[in-house]
Amino acid sequence: MPSLFRRPSPAPDAEPAAEAAPADGGPAPKGYTPSKRELGVATPKRAEAQKRRPAEPPPGDRKEALRRSRERRKEQRAEAMAGMRRGDDRYLTARDRGPERALVRDLVDARRTAGTWFFGGALLVLIGSSTQMPLIVQVIANYVWLALALAVVLDSVLIARRIGKRVRAEFPQTTQRVGGLMFYGIMRGLTFRRMRMPSPRVDLGEHV
Repeated sequence: MPSLFRRPSPAPDAEPAAEAAPADGGPAPKGYTPSKRELGVATPKRAEAQKRRPAEPPPGDRKEALRRSRERRKEQRAEAMAGMRRGDDRYLTARDRGPERALVRDLVDARRTAGTWFFGGALLVLIGSSTQMPLIVQVIANYVWLALALAVVLDSVLIARRIGKRVRAEFPQTTQRVGGLMFYGIMRGLTFRRMRMPSPRVDLGEHV
């Protein structure tokens, strides 16, 4: 019968903690977990430090400093031009910036416009209406000029109506003047497709 005054015997200790790794490179004891340093895994700070490029040495003279400055400006201009072509708002001017104007550009770029043929047709009309041309050629040139003008006016009206309808539907709270957006779209429609800036991001006939 156990004594009431006997102190209880201590409980057996838990499993001993993991032992340190042997210094001689022998087999690791049970329960040992190698550190990241031992595994050769770089810590986040070390990985970031390894990715850093070495600092550019200071220019040796004024000529070298000017050359580097020109190269930096050239790279910045190239980056800005590429951003403008992509339609990145960070590089666009106030004339092209904003989701409303991006929508206008897509609406215009997705269709064939009479304005893209206007300047080429005007050149032919100018040649055909010369006094050195036969009379019949001059008459035809005048009719072609009239047809081109009517086509551009009609196409501009259709573009403006479509722009106004879509902008009011998708941006009812816009602070931009709808008339200004219409004019912006008409002027883009008069520009050759390859010369438009920002570059078209939709294909001809694509649904917008």
